[in-house]
Amino acid sequence: MNTPDRRTYRAVELAELLGGEVKGNPDQCISSIAPIDQASTGQLSFVARRQFVKKAATSKADILLVTADLASSLPHTCIIVRDPYRAYAQVSQLYWEKHWFAPSVHPTAVLADDVVVPADCRIGAQVVIESGVELGTGVELDAQVYVGAGVKIGSGTIIRPRVTLYSGVVIGENCMIQAGTVIGADGFGYARHAGGWEKIAQLGGVRIGNRVEIGANATIDRGALADTVIGDDVIIDNLVQVGHNVVVGERTALVAQCGIAGSTVLGKDGSVGGQSAVGGHLTIADNVHFVGKAMVAQSIENPGQYASGLPVQPFNDWRRAVARIGQLKNLNDKVNTLWAKYGELEAADATPDESSST
Repeated sequence: MNTPDRRTYRAVELAELLGGEVKGNPDQCISSIAPIDQASTGQLSFVARRQFVKKAATSKADILLVTADLASSLPHTCIIVRDPYRAYAQVSQLYWEKHWFAPSVHPTAVLADDVVVPADCRIGAQVVIESGVELGTGVELDAQVYVGAGVKIGSGTIIRPRVTLYSGVVIGENCMIQAGTVIGADGFGYARHAGGWEKIAQLGGVRIGNRVEIGANATIDRGALADTVIGDDVIIDNLVQVGHNVVVGERTALVAQCGIAGSTVLGKDGSVGGQSAVGGHLTIADNVHFVGKAMVAQSIENPGQYASGLPVQPFNDWRRAVARIGQLKNLNDKVNTLWAKYGELEAADATPDESSST
């Protein structure tokens, strides 16, 4: 959203930016945001759920973002919106310094002779940009970023320190890539033989869509033949591994420490919870959500929420549950034996009694 370049905002101005309505003083001002129980004079907070209304009623915040059904319960100046949490996210952007430095090329940066840097880009200290790289307008490369040959980076994309972009990577517009991430390293492809392993050359690239955000120390491998593809508006947390030839559908979220094995296709609008493991060569439908620590070993055709593993519980309960899992085979054998005997008895009952015949 388009916003004025300042730090103090009146309730009526925020309502206009958010498409909301003011209840209370339209000239009430805020200069920062804070959690509901920590907010004080001059700050804004939000209430997204009814169970927090009691806490919100005693908050010292000057402005609250709320839904219409909650506004009447609060004495504060409120901005009534459909989704307070999203509205809070939008207001938070007013206080985020996207551009920390003026456009420039640091004297220690190393650029190939054919690289053209648009006038509004910022290239930080010790950045290396190889031949054939194309930079869009407003690109920011922080210190020690490495950009391999032929990489394309779309306008407005920000790349934080020590990110490595191997050759053949294409990044869309208005992306954010956090420190230490590696994009385009070789995928884990090897052919086993009697003498060990034969490396499979990874000849594909990586294509990342627009408005993608990638956390710190994530890794996205290049494809073996076709490209690894990350769709528009995908969000990827810290320490995520995306294998070669994976396709991640638009607006999907990958949460910290999850891993997606090679050649798997994740649909749109889904999520993979923290520390989940998704096997290779699978197809996952749109709107599928895996709870944290899920182990995904087969394709999923129907949307919905999926989970595996045991949730946290008292240690003795967990120990008994694990013991019972170990006994399942024995139990299954006993059930099969009983079922077989039941079948024999049922068959015997169905056989005519010759001694009673005339």
